[in-house]
Amino acid sequence: MKQTSPFSLKKRLQSFQHAWNGLRILWREEPNARIHFVAAMVAFSGAWWLHISAMEWVCIVLCVGMVFSLELVNSALENLADHVTAEQHPTIKRVKDLAAAAVLVAAIVAVVVAVVIFGPKLWGYFA
Repeated sequence: MKQTSPFSLKKRLQSFQHAWNGLRILWREEPNARIHFVAAMVAFSGAWWLHISAMEWVCIVLCVGMVFSLELVNSALENLADHVTAEQHPTIKRVKDLAAAAVLVAAIVAVVVAVVIFGPKLWGYFA
């Protein structure tokens, strides 16, 4: 049976520090994350400009969170795979491709949600 240690505020704060460090790494080292950030800022600006509903905001925020979360997981898997071996290996390539596909699927879903939410509003605004 695993013995649990008592609650430590210092350890909880350190875990947040590690998480913020992961976000800094993502921002500095992953160009796609910066592209996603620009897309998120465009979506948030459009949402504010078009006065979308609370539920539409929830959908946009969840999509942005989903894309960034999967980008983080993808980057972590790529870094781990590169640490295991620098050589080309078919299984590692497969894992990297699958992780990249997860980000792509999330990004496509985010675009579809954006079209569903913003499309009619923009059509009404410019028509």
